[in-house]
Amino acid sequence: MSCKFHLGQLLATPGALSALQDAGQSPAEFLSRHSLGDWGELCDTDRQLNQQALADGSRLLSAYATVKGVKLWIITEAADDDGQRLATTILLPDEY
Repeated sequence: MSCKFHLGQLLATPGALSALQDAGQSPAEFLSRHSLGDWGELCDTDRQLNQQALADGSRLLSAYATVKGVKLWIITEAADDDGQRLATTILLPDEY
């Protein structure tokens, strides 16, 4: 399977890293799903916005839960004027 978009620089907040460590899970597990277009626990509207973002370069959002039930968001920034997405961040919703 191939990635649907470039992730850019990978970033994670302290809260997200703590939640992943507590759950014994790797960021790569969630980043892989995100990059393949598995948006996780999103409503239909947000899923449609992501599909549109794949075409127009706007922001991409995924929502997942760790095995301990902690919700994580992954946000890939909108593409710049050259069509490049510069960064993807893993964070807790309250860190947004």
